[in-house]
Parts: sequence; structure tokens; C-alpha cells
Amino acid sequence: MNSYEVIDYRDTRSGFGEGLKELGRKNPSVVALVADLTGSLKMEAFAAENPERFYQMGISEANMIGVAAGLAVGGFIPYTGTFANFSTGRVYDQIRQSVAYSGKNVKICASHAGVTLGEDGATHQILEDIGLMKMLPGMTVINPCDFNQTKQATMAIADYSGPVYLRFGRPKVANYIPADSEFIIGKGILMTEGTDVTIVATGHLVWKSLEAAKELLKSGIKAEVINIHTIKPLDTELLLNSIRKTGCVVTAEEHMKNGGLGDSVAQMLAFNFPAPMEYVAVNDQFGQSGTPDELIDVYGLNTENIVAAVTKVITRK
Repeated sequence: MNSYEVIDYRDTRSGFGEGLKELGRKNPSVVALVADLTGSLKMEAFAAENPERFYQMGISEANMIGVAAGLAVGGFIPYTGTFANFSTGRVYDQIRQSVAYSGKNVKICASHAGVTLGEDGATHQILEDIGLMKMLPGMTVINPCDFNQTKQATMAIADYSGPVYLRFGRPKVANYIPADSEFIIGKGILMTEGTDVTIVATGHLVWKSLEAAKELLKSGIKAEVINIHTIKPLDTELLLNSIRKTGCVVTAEEHMKNGGLGDSVAQMLAFNFPAPMEYVAVNDQFGQSGTPDELIDVYGLNTENIVAAVTKVITRK
């Protein structure tokens, strides 16, 4: 089994801030817009170093997307920043009409996604955003797993031409992807090799899946863990090669079951290689207030839930 060690614990939104800061120094075409949440999005360093390329839009998310679309027409690479709920649900019409429809080169960067936002509760804990964004034609959807990978993704999307949705979070989580790793859009990462089950995870649940793989090994179950940081386009080659070998799959995500990573994998299997599958995801519920760890447990997104899903799916082979 491949081994990933925790380097430290850091919030993925800070990975975005670090990546944006480096981009500001390297790419003069990058501009940043924020909807009154500079500190929450960790965009202060970019703003301080590039005041002429930083736009504080206030609490006017729809206007921010429209301005970003205009900046893209002018040859800039705009990065918009606000909470995931406001980055998608509040401005879906503007994204659809002004960005996705014409394929504009806008990077929609969304923090505080999922239930690990914590105490802010259901109104802020969007669990539908991946589904909303991946349904838009031409939209690339990225959900990195830790600080280092978020920084890498933030920088990589500047070189990609087209609209991107980049999702990250608020809490400090395990940081374990090597800092010098290459981020390739659309290419998943084989984290551990196994023969009994494939665990396909994204975002914060990649580390939970690695923990689950260690627990399963104690029972003689060898799990293959795949980090799908790019949900659209999906790395079907990597996934099919793994699932054909193991014969079953569990998906794990901090998102609603409907419309998320699990549905993308299920659709791929339906057309290519039907196999037993289980989801670890939120089951048709809104969020609620609580600490991130409490909510991960309440909504069935912890290591034990992944182990239980693996145990169940193996019996269906």
C-alpha cells in the first residue's frame, strides 16, 4: 500500500490564497474579484501586492460574475471569490448566461463548501453545487483534497482556457499531497493500490478514504483509493481500469448523493462496466449547525461509514 503522511493541518481556502498570491507575481493577466469576503477567501496577499488588479465588489455576487465575464472578454483571467453557496446558487443565471454559454475564461472560486463549514448552518452549507456546476456545458469542476492540492489547482487553472468551478473549504484538514506534485486537470490520482474494492473520493473525504483503507487492511481487505480532484471531466480510464480489477466501487464526497461525484461514476459504469456500487454522501438533506467533526458524523461521512460501505458492496460482488 502506498503511504501518505500528514505534513500539517491547514485549511484548503488558504491553499487558494497562496496559489492566487503566486499567480499575481507570475501572470499579469490574472485579476481577482471578491464579494465582500477578502479575509474569508484568503485573498489579502493578492490584494496588497496587486491593488490595480483586485476588485472589491461588495455584496453583489451577480454583478461580480458579470464584471468577470467582461474582464475575460478584455483578455484578463478573472478569479471570483465568495462562499460556495453564493458562488453557485445565488448567481446561477449569471454563470449560465454570461460565462458558460459563451465559454468565457472565468475561474469561479468557492470557499466554505459542504457541511464542514460548520456553525453557519444550512443556509451556507451548500451540498448541491457540484451538481449545479457540472451540468453546465463546458464547465470544468475541480474539488481538491488538501492545502497543497488546492494551491496547485489554483495555479493550474490559470493555464486552462475556459470556465472553471474550483471548490474548497474552511476547516483545517490533513495536508498530505507533496508540495511539488503536478496538478493535471482531468487526471485522477491513484493513492493506494488494491484488489478487493475501489474507493473513489474527492475533497475532504480523500483523507477519510485513506484512513478507511488502513482499517480495511486489518481485515485483509485491500482497497484501491483514487483521488478524483477533477469531477468534470472525469478520468474514466483510471476509474474503469481500477473497477474492472476490483469488481466493485464506493464513492465518497462531502456533497448530496444526487448530482455529485457518485452520480458521475454511476453514469460512467452504466455505459461501460456495470458493477456493484455504494455512495458515501449526504442523503437528500440540508445541513445544520455544528462543528465540522460533528456534522461529518451526523451526515455519515466519516471513516467508519466508508468502511461500512465497503463491507456492504463487497458482499454484492
